Amino acid sequence: MPRFLHLADIHLGFDHYDNRDRTKDFYLALRDVVQKYAVEAQVDFVIIVGDLFEHRTIQPAILNQAKDCLLLLKEAGIPAIAIEGNHDNRPFGTVTNWLKYLADDELLILLEPEAIDGQIVYEPWDPESLMGGYIDLPCGVRILGSQWYGSAAPKMIPLLAEAIQSLPPHSGNTIMLLHHGLEGQIARYQGALRYNDLLPLQQAGVQYLALGHIHKSYCEEGWVFNPGSLEANNIEEVNYQRGAFLVTLADGNIQAELKTDYYQRSIVRLKLKTTGQETPEDLETKAMQTLQTAIQAKKLDPHQQPIVELRIEGTVGFDRLDLDIRPLQKQLQDASQALIFLLRYNVDSTTYETPLAEDANRMQVEQEVFMDLLSAHNHYKNRASELAHGLIELKDLQLQDRSEPELYEYIQNLLTQET
Repeated sequence: MPRFLHLADIHLGFDHYDNRDRTKDFYLALRDVVQKYAVEAQVDFVIIVGDLFEHRTIQPAILNQAKDCLLLLKEAGIPAIAIEGNHDNRPFGTVTNWLKYLADDELLILLEPEAIDGQIVYEPWDPESLMGGYIDLPCGVRILGSQWYGSAAPKMIPLLAEAIQSLPPHSGNTIMLLHHGLEGQIARYQGALRYNDLLPLQQAGVQYLALGHIHKSYCEEGWVFNPGSLEANNIEEVNYQRGAFLVTLADGNIQAELKTDYYQRSIVRLKLKTTGQETPEDLETKAMQTLQTAIQAKKLDPHQQPIVELRIEGTVGFDRLDLDIRPLQKQLQDASQALIFLLRYNVDSTTYETPLAEDANRMQVEQEVFMDLLSAHNHYKNRASELAHGLIELKDLQLQDRSEPELYEYIQNLLTQET
């Protein structure tokens, strides 16, 4: 019974938050998965279905991370078989990349079918040249590679199926690696394949279609499998089920277990809904209370140095810029001991719009405009009517060319007088 580990979208070198510890998380996740579910599980092989790296150009330290994990497999006698993804594929006209370098160093087997005169050709992987489009493993499994086809994938799949059908007969299981996503799995994803687009591959004999690209785990019809990414590449992905598939092929049946018990940075999302009645000071207090509640409920463990997102949403009764979120973010990060603290301040100022009569005169229009502006501000709403009259008088004083000291004194008296 062949067993293998299906990985995709590892993204070594991830640097979106410009944080070295966060970049290291992606390496630690891969190393832990390889150790637990490949080496210790004694699988026959590991497949990496694209995007081993985050970037085509990588730093030496990131290359060393990949080599360290692949060496674990090599020392255990477990072949790692990979294809390129959209993040690490070779640009047109380029003959090599870091995946090819790792393949030449015999740390992985890179499968790449050739395109000749508009047709796809599968050559067997050659241990001398370290090149080929497919490989037949001693465990009785045939593995087929592919390339990153982008938007041309629906047109390329029939060509891939035709090339597969022309291969020598094979009595064991057939696996194909394809770094593309299936539609309907996540929102706002353009260019996904339809399920019917994949059927020629099944008809050509593919029994396990190993996908990548979408960072969410899913299975379709018992033969299409995508494990998702090992780590969350953005805060929204914390809600995705994702990990690595540990797969057993038994008597024509596929048993794929999604493994998620490995090193991952804790990510916590919190939300604070405003009512429009808070002052900036109230909002700061409520933000800290929201954080402390999460800690007390053990939703957030400061000892884990998590990534934390707090979304403040709703309306506020003051100019939204009156709240300086930078010192607040620092206070929240210190209290949570978060590696990264994301404070999303998405609020609107409360607006009032008093209906005006069609025959309203200029004085009435000015009065209502000032009333609306003042009523929307927590500091002034209780004196809105009085202050509106005062602002109209201030306008009249300015039209009378009163001096700036006189205007300033008038405003000072207006704001400090008792109601």
